[in-house]
Amino acid sequence: MPALSVQLYSIRDAVAADLPGALARLAEIGFSRVEPFDLSDPERLRDALAGAGLTATSAHAQLDDERIFEAAATVGVETLILPFTPPERWTSAAGVDGVVEELARAADAADRHGLRVGYHNHQWELANRVGDRSALEHLAGRLPPEVVLELDTYWAAVGGEDVPDLLARLGDRVRLLHLKDGPISDDTAAQLPLGSGAMPVAAVLEAATAAELAVLEFDDYAGDLFEGLAAGRAFADGLGVR
Repeated sequence: MPALSVQLYSIRDAVAADLPGALARLAEIGFSRVEPFDLSDPERLRDALAGAGLTATSAHAQLDDERIFEAAATVGVETLILPFTPPERWTSAAGVDGVVEELARAADAADRHGLRVGYHNHQWELANRVGDRSALEHLAGRLPPEVVLELDTYWAAVGGEDVPDLLARLGDRVRLLHLKDGPISDDTAAQLPLGSGAMPVAAVLEAATAAELAVLEFDDYAGDLFEGLAAGRAFADGLGVR
């Protein structure tokens, strides 16, 4: 089973208000790893993580400035994930191939710092087709082997995929997962703690045979975020993800 982490975007308001306090609350819940989304002050983040006894082996960042790799190395990140590209880039083979080229250049830059890069999807990479397969699968087939995928399993389902089947097709390319739950809709406020919605979480984890890290995330949540993450962590723990 992959190791468990949590995306700090889930608690972005708490992070903005009191970074050390927010990290301490995650540690109290039982998390030992987090996935940052902001590396703009790497020394402060590194020190806050150390103070809470947490590590950050993956992070989200734009990859078009080599200074981001220096920041990631300062924090202790090993894998930098490109978290977003506009939907219009996924409507044609040429558009997706442009993303491939950007990720390949980023991988070269990352390698100089001992890091690797990956890509995180939303729903449009799966809803759009290139030929007879999803745009994300077109991307995966053209990426250099050192670039990995962080499959957001919820957004893949929103994009119309049977996620365990998709994971089987993508195979070893998927090294990180985003785990979230809910009614499988694009209404982010309807998201629920892991294990409380329609996602087949156990089947997803069984199919993710090469995954190293499973990252809990809320894009939004109507309840208390820390309580929701605690419930999700307990569910993941029951499946052997710790």
